[in-house]
Amino acid sequence: MTRKTAQDFDQELLILFDAYVHGGIDRRGFLERAQKFAAGGLTAAGILASLSPDFALGQVVPKDDKRLKTDMLEVPSPNGYGMIKGYLARPATAPAKLPAVLVVHENRGLNPHIEDIARRLALDGYMAFAPDALTSMGGYPGNEDKARELFAKLDQSKIREDFYACAQWLKARADGTGKIGVVGFCYGGGMAHTLATRLPDLAAAVPFYGNHPAAEGAALVKAPLLIHFAGVDERINAAWPVYEAALKAAGARYTAHHYAGTQHGFNNDTTPRFDAAAARLAWERTMAFFAQNLRA
Repeated sequence: MTRKTAQDFDQELLILFDAYVHGGIDRRGFLERAQKFAAGGLTAAGILASLSPDFALGQVVPKDDKRLKTDMLEVPSPNGYGMIKGYLARPATAPAKLPAVLVVHENRGLNPHIEDIARRLALDGYMAFAPDALTSMGGYPGNEDKARELFAKLDQSKIREDFYACAQWLKARADGTGKIGVVGFCYGGGMAHTLATRLPDLAAAVPFYGNHPAAEGAALVKAPLLIHFAGVDERINAAWPVYEAALKAAGARYTAHHYAGTQHGFNNDTTPRFDAAAARLAWERTMAFFAQNLRA
């Protein structure tokens, strides 16, 4: 079976799906509006299924890869939900101390795709920690629709504190070098931006198509930023000029890349919005950026 890509779907349908994924419309609303795109025996529910993640497609590093050591750990978060769990991945054989990367998921919690991202980073010689914002709700439920429902019920001020606590915990680990970076996708991209405004000793931040903080937050950014944008993503891209102007005024170090013709979520290799060429380039740039700022 040929893997579907964004080119197999009408752009209006892709925008509709993006609205559904990010809470702009509910499942029923998506199905009603997607019905006009159903043809050739394909139903609106079938369209939704074809756009939704297939985690088997995106497993690059097997869970039981012998080159890695992985654990589920708990991090105290007194100013957040009290405690947050996360997935820690490290090389099985490595120097005594490793640079660390905090990996922040999309608005569905710690799903198999984000765990795989952590393992990819570990294979490149990092200690990667991927927290699950849904810990207080019982953790990622194994179903993307249910995960989104739970995510919408979270107190975002507490979740910000949870991720802040994770960053501080990761930086302080005895098996770390003390240098940490953060990479995040969609919701996680926004969290990467937010942490860059809160952590003066953050060594590097890489937001993938994430919401920007308020412009006044730019003056607090001390870490270098590597920012990845999808080409067709008005919901995120519209706010960039204002934030970019604020970063420039603050003298912040940043590099922004726009990947022409790509959709929001282009790095997620579990869905048709995945763009292999853009994802490969963005990841190569990300790894070079981390090597420069976390290993030096």
